[in-house]
Amino acid sequence: MSIELTIGTYRYEHTEALFDGRVKIDGVDATLETEPLVSDLFRHMLEGRYDIAELGLTYFLRTFDLDDAPFMALPIFPNRNFRHSAIFVNTEAGIEKPQDLAGKTLGEFALFGHDAGVWPKGILSDEFGVTVDQCRWVIGGTDHPIPAFDWLPQPVPDGVHVRHADDGQTLGAMLESGEIDALISVDVPQAMLRGSTKIVRLFPDYENVERDYYRRTGIFPPMHIVAVRKDLVHRSENLRSVYRAFVKAKDLAERKYIEDAPKQHMSLVTPWFSSLFEHNRSLLGEDWWPYGLRANRKAVDTFLRYHHEQGLSKRLLTSRDIFIPEFLDT
Repeated sequence: MSIELTIGTYRYEHTEALFDGRVKIDGVDATLETEPLVSDLFRHMLEGRYDIAELGLTYFLRTFDLDDAPFMALPIFPNRNFRHSAIFVNTEAGIEKPQDLAGKTLGEFALFGHDAGVWPKGILSDEFGVTVDQCRWVIGGTDHPIPAFDWLPQPVPDGVHVRHADDGQTLGAMLESGEIDALISVDVPQAMLRGSTKIVRLFPDYENVERDYYRRTGIFPPMHIVAVRKDLVHRSENLRSVYRAFVKAKDLAERKYIEDAPKQHMSLVTPWFSSLFEHNRSLLGEDWWPYGLRANRKAVDTFLRYHHEQGLSKRLLTSRDIFIPEFLDT
């Protein structure tokens, strides 16, 4: 039986085929929508605009502490990124190695525990012994002031000092001036992109650090999932169609790079891309952006643990708690 669904997702290259009609969702009369900022998708999903939508993992998981959690997830991961590169430090703060972050004041983009913050904070704890309670935290926008997000739960664990940046302040400017010692942010500070000598990455050789992390762990960190309103979970046939369509759109994006390899990716404007592509493919495999739970279970379980350890979930959630049961075998 066909069903009408409003689906929100960012317009990535691996979702483009859903928007331009190359991939249809069988049995679903789908209205596909995107928004200028991916966080707008999150907010509007939480406010009830969408039936199915891309959600940041932490935005999704925080709803499980509500009296009636409104969503379950499909094992679709439209946004992922390695995040050692998301930690920036002031060059005069005396931070030479990760352990030096203990006792420092750190900025964090948007909220305490944004998706690109949960991962590096978990890694800092696991691999370097630096836990969130050892630092002071200032929340705000990296290069543009943003208000506190009042449309989702914002838990802060006991013993952790967190405040929002003052009106008009930006974390990038605070980092450059030394008002904060370090910053964890999905966005690279504009001052650094302009060549400021006051800001560097904690891991200057972040690409090799992140590649080594993948070799050791097998984790390509997912940032977002696709959430479904809980009252739609029983529509398993329709949801299977949604899942298959997202997979097919992603596979089309991957296939383009594979098929362009013999011509050295002449359709792209990036020089030496073919070398990077082969380098990545040799490390990440033939399907370097996998959907489904089997290929992502370790990454998901790790994020769930980090989320609980950082005081963002009251209990340690499992994959069975958050994914629609019919998709646990994908």
